[in-house]
Amino acid sequence: MTGAGLPGPGDLVLAAGAGVTGLPVVRYLAARGARVVVTANRAAPVELAAIDGDVIFAGDLAAPPDGTDLVITSAGIPPTDPLLAAAAAAGIEVIGEVELAWRIDRAATPTGGAPRPWLVVTGTNGKTTTTGMLESILRAGGHDVRACGNIGWPVLEAVLAGEPQELPPTGSGAVGEPPGRQSVIAVELSSFQLHWAPSLRPAAGVVLNLAEDHLDWHGSMAAYARDKARALSGDVALAVVDDPGAAALLARSPADRTVPIGSGPPPVGALGVVDEVLTDHAYADPARALARADEVRPPGAHNVTNALAAAGLALAVGVDPTAVAAGLAAFAPGGHRNVLVARRAGVRYVDDSKATNPHAALASLLAYPRVVWVAGGQLKGASVDELVLAVRDRLAGVVLLGVDAPMIHAAVSRHAPDVPVLPVPGTDDVVMRSVVSAAARMAAPGDVVLLAPAAASLDMFSSYSARGNAFAAAALDLPDGDDGADADSADRSGSIGP
Repeated sequence: MTGAGLPGPGDLVLAAGAGVTGLPVVRYLAARGARVVVTANRAAPVELAAIDGDVIFAGDLAAPPDGTDLVITSAGIPPTDPLLAAAAAAGIEVIGEVELAWRIDRAATPTGGAPRPWLVVTGTNGKTTTTGMLESILRAGGHDVRACGNIGWPVLEAVLAGEPQELPPTGSGAVGEPPGRQSVIAVELSSFQLHWAPSLRPAAGVVLNLAEDHLDWHGSMAAYARDKARALSGDVALAVVDDPGAAALLARSPADRTVPIGSGPPPVGALGVVDEVLTDHAYADPARALARADEVRPPGAHNVTNALAAAGLALAVGVDPTAVAAGLAAFAPGGHRNVLVARRAGVRYVDDSKATNPHAALASLLAYPRVVWVAGGQLKGASVDELVLAVRDRLAGVVLLGVDAPMIHAAVSRHAPDVPVLPVPGTDDVVMRSVVSAAARMAAPGDVVLLAPAAASLDMFSSYSARGNAFAAAALDLPDGDDGADADSADRSGSIGP
């Protein structure tokens, strides 16, 4: 191992997982001359055979091979996994792909370029929307940048983009033209990725919110919060202080500079909103206007603070404030985030499949006065009692699907006993047609049938996108449509994106 903590020729490295981030890791290690042992609980991917170097697929290992110098794990594998626990017990360092990328960038890249500023976005909800806004603002400010990390493009590939050809090729997560060298690393990071990136110290990082999620992975809310807090361990720390959990993390941040973000007028040192205008009083005194709140897409208070978070990160690395309005205007929101997909018999059908936890579902449900709620899936250890209490007065009915439907049913029975609830059994996506038909029977003209599951999708669907697509298809197949639907229609409804 080198002094920078990077593997070199002859080092034995165990790569745990060989998926979207695992394969770039193996390519990099092999190009460095390391001996690579790949372990996974599934068959070896065909891409492994195309990697030149000393690479062995060892199947599903329970302990690292003798002489292992380093373990690089896929982020989703928890520290309680027997293999990772055995490595830790043996004193072998375990890191993730993000930590590897960070070390490479800190060590200076092969072309001699200086380390780049890293801008980190995390939170229970809103990460992808905010990271997309950040990317758009940075581009408007003249940066060569493509958002990476949990948003889809591996961070390792972003760090290596534009480097010499002897390094592993980029492209497993990128689309279009091959990206050039990134002037800034704009990265969305999950709690899993942050857990396995112990030395990460970003130029600026933001925590958008903090609510129960992934407790089955982390083991406790305290452990989940500790991992999220790593985003606030660098030079500038930002957080949306309207959210108590995020505010608490900001108060404990060791950063040299902390920047609160709120939905009201900002005090000195903060970002906020004055007369429906996004306002910077953190990097400018007197305060200066950045962009109009009513031009933020998707609309709603939640996304206004997301936009402020993106602006605050960009301003932290010197982006001209005029780029904020231009970048937000150019930003195109992603799918399955409070998108109106159909109108049938006076009822709107809205897809917010991205609401994969109760906190995200709450923001979605509060956007509409009367809702038939479509919910269920994998709750990942989260409770829905507070969610049901907060929205019970606007529920016209509840239709449930998925493995944790009984838990949501019980919460509705406790806190909203007069609300009709219909669980729809089944284990495949064909069930969604029955779900939507049942919701349609509960809805009256003027109601919204809202897919805001408050749970993950993998018990029944390949992704939250597949779940949302199934919902949209079923809604469009209902009879008696009175007009069309599109994303702009959803925006005009005043919905709040995750």
